[in-house]
Amino acid sequence: MEHERFIARRRARFDGIDGKVNIPYGTALTCQDGFLMHKNQRVCAVGSQNALDYFVQDDDGAGDLRGKLVDSIQRCLERRDAAYQTRWDKVWSSALCQRYRRPESDDHWLWARAFYDAPVIDLRAIATLVQLPVK
Repeated sequence: MEHERFIARRRARFDGIDGKVNIPYGTALTCQDGFLMHKNQRVCAVGSQNALDYFVQDDDGAGDLRGKLVDSIQRCLERRDAAYQTRWDKVWSSALCQRYRRPESDDHWLWARAFYDAPVIDLRAIATLVQLPVK
């Protein structure tokens, strides 16, 4: 399913397809022919790493919350504290999380594109799983 509307989940500064981009947090973008567009300029391909790092779909109007949940989940899982391995063990054993994992590696976790587009209810469940306070 190709989404039509996206939102910047954090400031995006990088060399885009049609030149340098500096897109503030919360800025709306559209998708045309597989490219994220801002001010009639191609920013990046919808499936690119830049798209994953900076943007989330907003077709349902929940892009801002989706972006905050994605960022919070990633930050929590990156935190190297006493509960680090426990959090990751929960993620690896969760059927819900497995739906959003890229299958290429059996010993390293990479989130699939679907994670960044996931329904807010699923992201809230993952946030709860990794013990984040859920809004």
